[in-house]
Amino acid sequence: MTQPSHQDTDRKNRQASTGTIRCMKAALRQSDRLSTSLEPIKDVLSVSELLLTPEMTIPTYQRPYKWTSKNVSQLFGDIALHRDKRPYRLGTVVLHRDSEGLNIVDGQQRTVTLILAVRALIALRAAGLKSQDLASQLAELGGNMMNPRFSSPVSQAHIGTNYQEICRIVERADFTEELIDFLLNGCEVVVFELADLSEAFQFFDSQNARGRDLDPHDLLKAYHLREFPQADEQLKAAAVARWEDTSSGRLATLFANYLYRIRSWSKGRSARYFSKDDVDLFKGVNLDAGRRYPYAEQLRLVHLLVNTHNELLDSPEDKRAMEFPFRLDQVIINGRRFFELITHYQDRVWAAFGDVAIMRQMAADKQLGDFACRIIETIDTYPGRGRTGDGYARTIFDCLLICYIDKFGLVEISRAVEKIFIWSYSLRLKMEKVQLASMDKHVLNHDLFRLLNDATLPADFINHEAPLLERNESTKTEPVYKLFKDMRYCA
Repeated sequence: MTQPSHQDTDRKNRQASTGTIRCMKAALRQSDRLSTSLEPIKDVLSVSELLLTPEMTIPTYQRPYKWTSKNVSQLFGDIALHRDKRPYRLGTVVLHRDSEGLNIVDGQQRTVTLILAVRALIALRAAGLKSQDLASQLAELGGNMMNPRFSSPVSQAHIGTNYQEICRIVERADFTEELIDFLLNGCEVVVFELADLSEAFQFFDSQNARGRDLDPHDLLKAYHLREFPQADEQLKAAAVARWEDTSSGRLATLFANYLYRIRSWSKGRSARYFSKDDVDLFKGVNLDAGRRYPYAEQLRLVHLLVNTHNELLDSPEDKRAMEFPFRLDQVIINGRRFFELITHYQDRVWAAFGDVAIMRQMAADKQLGDFACRIIETIDTYPGRGRTGDGYARTIFDCLLICYIDKFGLVEISRAVEKIFIWSYSLRLKMEKVQLASMDKHVLNHDLFRLLNDATLPADFINHEAPLLERNESTKTEPVYKLFKDMRYCA
């Protein structure tokens, strides 16, 4: 008989003590639960132990699986690089225990990738392994580890691509049996388990705050998931689905370039960079909280009206379904309504203003005045439009147009387009070099957004005197300058 290798002997010793270790862990878990629910239960598990954790699942509210082949290559590169540093920590996993099992709150991307790795090892390497213990371990994993299902096309696409990348990695000659053993038994994760979902998300926030900074919109997602009232709990997955189907970069642009600036400028505040220090701008009131504030009663009544109307419909897809009448400057309703608000303005920004689609169509249908038609055409085509400073002028134009339509719809839209154009592009024409600070100062000096915010009728905004241009310092904006002259806004 072949003598057992050193790694086989180590593995047998580990397996012999597994039952005792798990009993001790269970006792520690029970002791921790009796002491306080606020304290997370902490384990250090090997990859194999993690994937064999009973009842572990990926909840429906989790974002899609978005790791790319680059992430996969980095993970396996790190594992190969640190193969002599047993044990090697791969990171943390945060779990929330409910009546149905253990939900992964943080660590989904890495966990799914490890599952794909085990699947690839079973398919491509298990039959040819010299170590029977290692083959038995893979067989146990194949029959007992979690097997998540993903309906999102984004997840399915990444899973397919990454599985092929993993197959290429584990088939290489340098992916030895020793490295397979190191992956399964020498690599570890720190697992935190909490019994309360809001505490799990709070813990997730604090853990990420100690390492890689989360984007502000990621912090807002975690906050508003915690704010879901009990009555809306069953709607959580649907409420965040659109959010998760949108790329992080697109969400970052939506918040930083539009929603953050509009809400800040409407309050007369500077709005240069959207950071985690500004997330309170998108936190508001929980309508199910114990205290009922008079200022929130209007929101509560509308919230209940929309809910009641839609509950009486034959189906959720009924065309008579009522949408919540969101406003850009409204008090944020925490939880489900926040996600619905973001979905609402995603549609409005990208469909209507990312490429000025609605304005173009109205111009084609002769629903806009001559100057408004020329404005829409010019700002999309003039030679200097791609410069940074011209982009800042366009940002003011887009944000102010979004605000106007959000408040007054398409009433007097041609005159509104004209006035918004003059206010926005006067900045570009009177300065040779436009910077972020220039844009911010221009908006605040003219009180453009506060003026619109305070307007009761379109005329209150449209009839406000716009500045006359005294000079044109830019050499690449001649079509814009000609419009100013033709509209008689040059001194």
